[in-house]
Amino acid sequence: MAMPLRVGWRSLMKGMFGVSGCPSLSYLEKFTEFLRLFVSIHLRRIESNAQFPVVEFLALLFKYTFHQPTHEGYFHCLDIWSIFLDYLTTKIKSRLADRDNVLNRYKDALALLLQEVLNRIQFRHNQVLLEELDDEILDDDQQTEWQQYLRQSLEIVAKVMELLPSHTFSALYPVLQENLDVYLGLQQFITTTSTGRRLNITAENDCRQLHCALRDLSSLLQAVGRLADNFIGDIFTTRFNDALTVVERLAEVICYSSQISLYNLETALPSVLKPDLIDVHAQSLAALQAYSHWLAQFYSEVHKQNQAHFVSLITSVMDANTPLISAKVPEKLLLPACHLLVSMATTVRPVSLVTLPAVQNLFNLVTDSSACRLHPEAQVLVCRALSNMLLLPWPNLPESEQQWHDRSTNHANLLAALTRHYRLLRGNANPQQRRVDLGDMLHQTLRLLKDIVDSVSGESTKSRQICYQSVQESVQVSLALFPIFIHQPDVTDEMLSFFLTLFQSLRVQMGVPFSEQIIHTFLNMFTREQLVESIIQEGSVGCRVVEKFLKILQVVVQEPGQAFKPLLPSILSLCMEQLYPILAERSSPDVKAELFELLYQVLHHNWRYFFKTSVLASVQRDMPEELMENEAQFIAIMQAFGQSFLQPDIHVFKQNLSYLESLNSKHKLYHKKLFFSSMLFHFINVLLQVLVHRSHDLLQDEIALAVYNMASVHFDSFYSTFLPEFLNSCQGIDANQRAMLGRNFKMERDLPSFTQSVHRLVNDLRYYRLCNGSLPSGTVKL
Repeated sequence: MAMPLRVGWRSLMKGMFGVSGCPSLSYLEKFTEFLRLFVSIHLRRIESNAQFPVVEFLALLFKYTFHQPTHEGYFHCLDIWSIFLDYLTTKIKSRLADRDNVLNRYKDALALLLQEVLNRIQFRHNQVLLEELDDEILDDDQQTEWQQYLRQSLEIVAKVMELLPSHTFSALYPVLQENLDVYLGLQQFITTTSTGRRLNITAENDCRQLHCALRDLSSLLQAVGRLADNFIGDIFTTRFNDALTVVERLAEVICYSSQISLYNLETALPSVLKPDLIDVHAQSLAALQAYSHWLAQFYSEVHKQNQAHFVSLITSVMDANTPLISAKVPEKLLLPACHLLVSMATTVRPVSLVTLPAVQNLFNLVTDSSACRLHPEAQVLVCRALSNMLLLPWPNLPESEQQWHDRSTNHANLLAALTRHYRLLRGNANPQQRRVDLGDMLHQTLRLLKDIVDSVSGESTKSRQICYQSVQESVQVSLALFPIFIHQPDVTDEMLSFFLTLFQSLRVQMGVPFSEQIIHTFLNMFTREQLVESIIQEGSVGCRVVEKFLKILQVVVQEPGQAFKPLLPSILSLCMEQLYPILAERSSPDVKAELFELLYQVLHHNWRYFFKTSVLASVQRDMPEELMENEAQFIAIMQAFGQSFLQPDIHVFKQNLSYLESLNSKHKLYHKKLFFSSMLFHFINVLLQVLVHRSHDLLQDEIALAVYNMASVHFDSFYSTFLPEFLNSCQGIDANQRAMLGRNFKMERDLPSFTQSVHRLVNDLRYYRLCNGSLPSGTVKL
């Protein structure tokens, strides 16, 4: 079999390049898809056959890839290479003893692939094609055509790096160094004029060459950043020198860029060269940020040793980075600088970071109300970084050396300064007299608070305690302001986002009494009229407000213990008596999904609120039937679930079906006397009708499984009572057809046979109706 296949591959793929003229695009698309299927499905089997020329196949695939006439075709071929590289990586990890032999077989092919992909992303080698790529229009993934091209190319480079780390670094770093030399040499061309500082490169050809070099440098910086994961973990020591070389070079670039402020230069081609200079600076910041985990491991390794080198490195980076955090710096450069600061504070966490003069200047910047305000996103990032410096535990230090008292005081002072104007609103906020800037201040402060609280989610208890002490007054102010701004959905949305994060991150620190006070305030404010006002417009901010309120209640009802149990009656009353009647008249899919999620969590985490089961009764089958409480509320919830299966929204249908199945699996819902005696057959009937009407065909298997689980509670009743009643209720068929449907439904009790009978019943019923409906009036049915 191998020889014909070998000959077939040669003739097929070599024929692609030997014919005069290019094959049609349609043919190429089909052939590429064929190659993808071949590699993804059959490569494992074929590659194990010693007679199959895998290396020759890869050589032909290489030629096919880099002769593609369209960008899309090239992308699809890179996908094939990605599948192959994943396969090879998995194979090597499973055969570590044979690693070198496997790699040696493919080393030349991988090296060739790496070199060509690197060439393809550089303007010096591929300018004509790269200039055709659009870098403005965003696709569904919020990427331009150029960004997609670069991302897919760098994914290939990263996968090769995992297999051939030394070779990849040796291929990439010299090219990066060559372009860096051009960039670092620009200082000699900077002159000072009466209008400012200018880059004195004016010749058209020189400007074009500089443009290409800067674009290539930007791409190569992204490539270096993408490879950061290949220097950490178990291989940290082995590849330490290479990583240190990269990090020190990146630090040098950042310092150089900030020192001479290349983003602020006048150029001969301002629409071209200035964005190039800004992008290189931004990519150098982003590349260094990618090495934050390596820096954290470096910091851990040098702990209790000579830290001078590490401290010097961090200090120089911060000295160069913090001046970029200014309202005068372009946003494209400002945001990467803020993200680098966050990574230093959150991932690396050096003890000395907060005491650096450059960082102290940032504290002054964000707390000085007279200073020029940063871009809102930048303001949030900087405040997160400064907060984390004071909240997150320092690595490698015992609890006694964490300086929690001083850090707590400093954090309280930081939050007091950031929320100064917000806290003054308590008792003074009149929505009728709101100024425009008041709304901006509310939004920005609430976003800052939410982000700071969210950043300590999952951190140590001490960190969360300090955080809550600092935000406590702002929380109380927010609760006091909530009724005042209840008719301002944009403000209410921000407030509920903040409260939701509080309940998710600092619920324990808030304590039960204050948490109850918050929930009671919300329950009192969300009257039926307020709910109607919020939900009246589909997809509006008001809908998001209700969704977040329901998410808060979901957190509350999942809380273990008895603390929040007294709130259950009020929560269920809000859901079933106020909110559900409003939603029943509208589609509102997002709000409905959150409501049913809440009802499920109420049932799952508070089962004993409805079913009182003693320990003795749970182990003795002859004990009396368990006691049921709050029966009316349970029935209302089940009716709401049943009604949702009659609606066209497939997402809510699937979600609620899984909830019922989960409740049955964990709490034996279908076996409960009330459910079995008065609801079970109604649910089965609805689910079968859904199958018959094909309204949710994508969920056929899930529906059939649910029907089986419900019927299996008491198969005898299903076969003797439900099935005849269901068939008698079916319209559009005659008595003989009903009898035939009943006889064909095998009385089996295993899942495969039962579901087969269900699908046959549904298909036959649909067929009979179709036939009967197509007969002329007055036809005699035999």
